[in-house]
Amino acid sequence: MTYLVNDQCIKCKHMDCVEVCPVDCFYEGENMLVINPIECIDCGVCEPECPADAIVPDTHYKGDELEFWMKVNTDYSDIWPNITEMRPSDTPKDAEEWHGVEGKWEYFSEKPGKGDS
Repeated sequence: MTYLVNDQCIKCKHMDCVEVCPVDCFYEGENMLVINPIECIDCGVCEPECPADAIVPDTHYKGDELEFWMKVNTDYSDIWPNITEMRPSDTPKDAEEWHGVEGKWEYFSEKPGKGDS
């Protein structure tokens, strides 16, 4: 099992999760974070820290949906910069307005975030 970040993170990107991850397996895009499924040790400490409820165990999905979110997290964790420190100033100002909004994938950006640099 691994944990995955889904589209509930898009336009929310609170970053609370990155501070508690013992293996630093989060990667930052312009408007979303992802988890590297290979690096994730399945400890689950990140899941309750996410105010957007965007982190779920891979067992939450089946079939095509599992394949899709596994691919998103795997592919973008390979190209986006690693993030281990929370930057509250980079959380979108309107994050609360986007909390719980369905169908946010249309707002996904492939651009990388800043990471820890």
